[in-house]
Amino acid sequence: MGGNDVDSHFTIQRALEIARNSEGVVDPTVSSCLERSLRAVWTRLEANPDNYVLTKDEFALFNYFRHRFTSSNTARRAVQRFWDNYRGDPRDIQTASAVTRTSRS
Repeated sequence: MGGNDVDSHFTIQRALEIARNSEGVVDPTVSSCLERSLRAVWTRLEANPDNYVLTKDEFALFNYFRHRFTSSNTARRAVQRFWDNYRGDPRDIQTASAVTRTSRS
């Protein structure tokens, strides 16, 4: 799996777009692709919990599933590192939420 590849059909951003625009249940193929990508990101975070910096796409994916990580210090630190290292316009992050913006403080 490449950095932004979810599988041979979707990029992370495309799969997230489909999921966000779904009414009701997300297509199982899209959901499965996002879950696999999330597991891969979480594995990288667990392997290097104090230094791994999420890419923009990984952050978007992680943020989509943020409800799963509300009590995780590893997740909070990863979000903080993302914002500490992000050099773009925060408005470019489609999924910036109160949770992630609060972590920047």
